[in-house]
Amino acid sequence: MLKSAISLLCLSCLTIACWFGASYPAIALADSVSLQPVSISPAFTSELAMAKKSFFSFSGKRPTNLGVTEGKLAACPTTPNCVSSQAADSDEAHKIAPLSYSAAPSEAMDTLKSVVQGMERTEIISESENYLYAEFTSALMGYVDDVEFWLDPTANVIHVRSASRLGQSDLGVNRKRVEEIRSKFTA
Repeated sequence: MLKSAISLLCLSCLTIACWFGASYPAIALADSVSLQPVSISPAFTSELAMAKKSFFSFSGKRPTNLGVTEGKLAACPTTPNCVSSQAADSDEAHKIAPLSYSAAPSEAMDTLKSVVQGMERTEIISESENYLYAEFTSALMGYVDDVEFWLDPTANVIHVRSASRLGQSDLGVNRKRVEEIRSKFTA
């Protein structure tokens, strides 16, 4: 039992080291300062990378304040792990441009849904003709980000809000995700 717990801990540490850019998994030997490479089966590495679920699960509870109220998505919290196209212009930490479209609104939403569904570890939770809510789960730790889109047909834009459920910093993940969606969104 202890041996399998230690093995799991070592595997977790190696996975985290690889996640943060280590060129190869390595462990320090207790009586030596040198690092020795550790051999991990390519099949295991491939299975872990292709997994649809996260290695851990820090999902938190689904927020109850999501959706559109009087033409607005929920405001970002004061933490830096949220971006919103409806944040005040003076709020540079949270402000991000909405998605623009020139197609018919229904076509724009269909295209957006296809882009979102094509991203890894994504689950669409709610959708209507002008609203889409999806959860994005991080690969390793299982952190969940809530991402909402609201189509404003009068301005020909789709407003977006992407926020982490837990923690303070997201290392820019929410902003990068919205920009990735923008780069794939052509409607």
